[in-house]
Amino acid sequence: MRVLLVNMPWSPIDVPSLALGILKRSAVENRPATSAEVYHANLEYTDWITERTEFGKGDYEYYALSSYFLGCGDWVFSSALYDDPEWRTEEFTAALRGKLSASRMRMSHELHRLAPEFVERTAREIVAREPDVVGFCSTFQQNTAALAAAKYVKRLAPHITTVLGGANCDAEQGHAAHRNFPFVDYVVRGEGEAAFPRLLAALDDSGSPRAIPGLCWRDAEGTSVANPMATSPLPPAAITSPDYSGYFERLAASAARHWVEPKLVVEGARGCWWGEKHHCTFCGLNGTFMEFRSKAPERFYDEIMELARKHRVLDMYVVDNILDMGYVRTVLPRIVDSGYDLRLHIEIKANMRRSQLQTLADAGMIYVQPGIESLNSRVLDLMDKGVSGCQNVRMLRDGAETGLAVSWNYLHGFPHERDEDYTPVIEQLPALEHLMPPVDLSARIAIERFSPYFNRPELGYEKLRPDVHYRFTYDLPESELYDLAYVFEAPERGIGEETAGWLNDGIKAWHEAYPASRLTHTDLGDRIVLVSRRRKFDWRVRELTAPVELAAFRLLDQPHHPAALARKVAGQLASEGAEGPPQEGAADEPAIRELLERWLEWGVVFTDAGQYVQLAPAAVNEDLLRLEFMRSTAAATEPAAAQDPGERPALPVP
Repeated sequence: MRVLLVNMPWSPIDVPSLALGILKRSAVENRPATSAEVYHANLEYTDWITERTEFGKGDYEYYALSSYFLGCGDWVFSSALYDDPEWRTEEFTAALRGKLSASRMRMSHELHRLAPEFVERTAREIVAREPDVVGFCSTFQQNTAALAAAKYVKRLAPHITTVLGGANCDAEQGHAAHRNFPFVDYVVRGEGEAAFPRLLAALDDSGSPRAIPGLCWRDAEGTSVANPMATSPLPPAAITSPDYSGYFERLAASAARHWVEPKLVVEGARGCWWGEKHHCTFCGLNGTFMEFRSKAPERFYDEIMELARKHRVLDMYVVDNILDMGYVRTVLPRIVDSGYDLRLHIEIKANMRRSQLQTLADAGMIYVQPGIESLNSRVLDLMDKGVSGCQNVRMLRDGAETGLAVSWNYLHGFPHERDEDYTPVIEQLPALEHLMPPVDLSARIAIERFSPYFNRPELGYEKLRPDVHYRFTYDLPESELYDLAYVFEAPERGIGEETAGWLNDGIKAWHEAYPASRLTHTDLGDRIVLVSRRRKFDWRVRELTAPVELAAFRLLDQPHHPAALARKVAGQLASEGAEGPPQEGAADEPAIRELLERWLEWGVVFTDAGQYVQLAPAAVNEDLLRLEFMRSTAAATEPAAAQDPGERPALPVP
């Protein structure tokens, strides 16, 4: 059996598809008589469209990532899905007027008009390879492109079996796609490395589609049937390693080779150990399987090393929703000792200790995403994040000190949040301008399928509707769109636009000030030297010399309430026998509060929910991070990435 796996736009072009790499290997290993290859239609599209339009790297990133909540990427290929180059152009234009610049609107219309031609070409290329089965991946804004390609393939060669799978096909979404688009023969819902080989066996008359968990198929009357989803996730030993052969060779021949540095995608775990206990209210990641599972450390390390050696690539995305903390003691020290100068990107929890962050940095974890989302403890409690505002600020500080670029977003719009949750944070933003700012301006949360906000109306969101972009993309009744959609319209909750505007004014100023801002400390034992260069503070150098100051500043490495801080400072001074004039040595709570107020005026501490934490990293690494930020910002200002007046600035992920 010949299997062709197709990666349509708008899959990222700087990485191979993890999903298709896994399916390729699982198909071949489980069905020895099967041959499988990946067709990189996203790279084919890059070459094809750049010959016809003024299309650049920034454009691809916009339609693949930045426009996700506007649905621009999916709408582009809806013209092919419905065989109409003018498909719902008026609706698209009306819905996004004021959100897209004139140039971005023109580009969207042009890509939309050309999409049927590209999909027709792609289908002919697929059919010419004479596959028995064609599998299409659908993740993020790949859905209409994948569906359109399946439709054209079926039109040219009805005997070819078409299969759809991916994150857009979980649970109700997959069944909706199957029953509404009859040119898709099967939809694999959930984890595919077990289901897909079983489907191939069924197609070879050695099994039944009825017995494959999650599979959508058609009975003798042509009625769509959705098998019950699997009741438990795959154990970690069954999570297949990807086969990326072919991607790097195809990228080397593509116009995209001038746009991106290729990276590998590696996977150590699935699910979220935090979400198992406290599912963040707005998060729809992990779909139907939250249960955390991680590969054995030895196996994960071997996979990383094997991929690096085979493809001679040291940049890697670790796609785990959250780092297995055991890897900090097992996998990462081995990477440190391996001699490989890896550059890794990974998601972590914001309350990791500095020593753990240092291990990440030593192992090559250059970019971390700690899921900060807010700097106010009350709002974080509404999210069920399990961290405080001061802990998140500490993460930004320790990231700077250990040399980690911290990628994070600021979110607002949570039910029951108040303006007074934001005002103290906004007032303190100038003190943070030496630390890594959020990637973008603050965004009102979207309601995602599988999130607690979607599943539990009592949390604040009732009578949800599919987001408007589904309505100008698909020709389906709203009841079907409801099952197909991942993002939903909802009434605005939380703070109003005035407070959100103040917050974004502060974040914008933070972005502008960050490259030139500085606050560091050097601990010389008998004194601590603070150096500041920030626009809202007129001092440049301060020295802390009094015993109470030294003890308090060192303790504020971790968040403290004033009463606890006073007790600990007094205990330290007593144990050390430190004495001095009352104005310098007093460590009672009033004196500590007075000291903290002075440090707030200096912009040396951050306060939230009654806690305080010091803001000055040790005097290392910060300038290197700032140079990296400036380089990324410059790269994002190429003409093709010109920003639209109605969209948030596409400030780069470092």
